Amino acid sequence: MLQELSHMDRITQLQDEIQQLMTIMSSTIAYLTSRANFVQVSHEIPITKSRNPDNYDAPDAFEANKKELVTDLIVKAKQVELLIQSLPEPDPEEEQVERLQALEQEMALANAEYIRAVNRAKNLHAQICDVLRNMLDEPDIVKDEAG
Repeated sequence: MLQELSHMDRITQLQDEIQQLMTIMSSTIAYLTSRANFVQVSHEIPITKSRNPDNYDAPDAFEANKKELVTDLIVKAKQVELLIQSLPEPDPEEEQVERLQALEQEMALANAEYIRAVNRAKNLHAQICDVLRNMLDEPDIVKDEAG
């Protein structure tokens, strides 16, 4: 049981790391699309847009930031990869089937016990209602106690 909790902790860590990786990717794309200057990549295709110099980074700063963003992505991807490698191998399919069948039997027993408990509670409720109804319907008891 404790080992399963440890595996769940790793899965939770993996989930968090993947979320952080997606955040880094999103931020990287946002930076690259908002802070890049338009550059002509082909002599046959002219640049049709330009940005205000305040809206893009200088080429050397842009390259340095790109390298930093790539490094961040690689580091986070390696962390995700290490977490994936630390996860246990899945059980053989036959063991998984046996475990699921055992859990299904446990669940059926628990459901049957629950149904019995609900029925018992309904019966007790009906008995209490009958006793209360009988007490309230008998006028002699009320007169004897009052008089």
